Amino acid sequence: MAEIIQKDGTWVFDGDALRLTPGRDKNVSLLRRELGELIVPLAALAGISFEQGKKSGRLRLRLRDGADPLLHAAGGRLTEPHDPYQLLVESDRYGVAEYFVDEVRNALLLDQVPSGPVDAYLLPGPPVPLSVSAGDGVASFDGERVRLEWKWQAEDAKSAAGPRTLPLADIVAVEWQPTVGLENGHLRFTVRAAPSKVPPKYDPNAVELWGFKKDPLMALVAAAVQARLPHPAARAALEDARAGEDTSTPAPAPRAPAPAPAPAAEDDHDALLRRLRELGDLHRSGVLTDEEFTLAKQAVLKRM
Repeated sequence: MAEIIQKDGTWVFDGDALRLTPGRDKNVSLLRRELGELIVPLAALAGISFEQGKKSGRLRLRLRDGADPLLHAAGGRLTEPHDPYQLLVESDRYGVAEYFVDEVRNALLLDQVPSGPVDAYLLPGPPVPLSVSAGDGVASFDGERVRLEWKWQAEDAKSAAGPRTLPLADIVAVEWQPTVGLENGHLRFTVRAAPSKVPPKYDPNAVELWGFKKDPLMALVAAAVQARLPHPAARAALEDARAGEDTSTPAPAPRAPAPAPAPAAEDDHDALLRRLRELGDLHRSGVLTDEEFTLAKQAVLKRM
């Protein structure tokens, strides 16, 4: 098991999953504190890296596309203070961080986890019920319906219509956009058969955000809804199937079969993987020191 404890949070890796716990330091963002502990299965990871700085470094996890509803709903717009997959590392713990990275990378290699996109969410998303007050409204989600209530600052077009309830079955997409510079952010829901092109300020299916402290929490509402919508891969497959029903489009020519891999190369690769497992067992049992294990592992990885 690998573990790194910092003011920013604690990351633990047991060989099958990473447990990410936000720290209690005052600099830890409100979004990370509200999101709480995350369990990230190894199969959801595309990679891990560690970046050193003069005073501090940063551990970063890279998840596979489509694995996390939060990242999908936020569209890659979570900034560093709010990104739960980054950890600030103090300079005296650089060695621990590098060891942590090695352990996770070895597990990805040994389990042969692909780095490509997935066709189902591998993280559950934030728990419900969930309610956030920010910008010009309050967004609540109980797992079956979204309720939007308006504050006194909301435009008359919204206030006059009163609170709005959106059944999950009517929602086809959700988007969270943070405030950037002078441009306001929003939480917007796209409703079936009623798309809206008006700005979020006037859209009854959107909460406008003005860049205040609680704005990032709206990303949690977006993620909770996204986790219960059809996965993007499923929608893409459905669109492809519908396109295939168009008889005017000629069928693609059959592809030539891929050449069979060389047996010798496969055998060598399998042997090296077995050697890595053996080295890991020897290291965990105390037969190999940390230095001996590192040198032996590097030698095997170079051959791969």
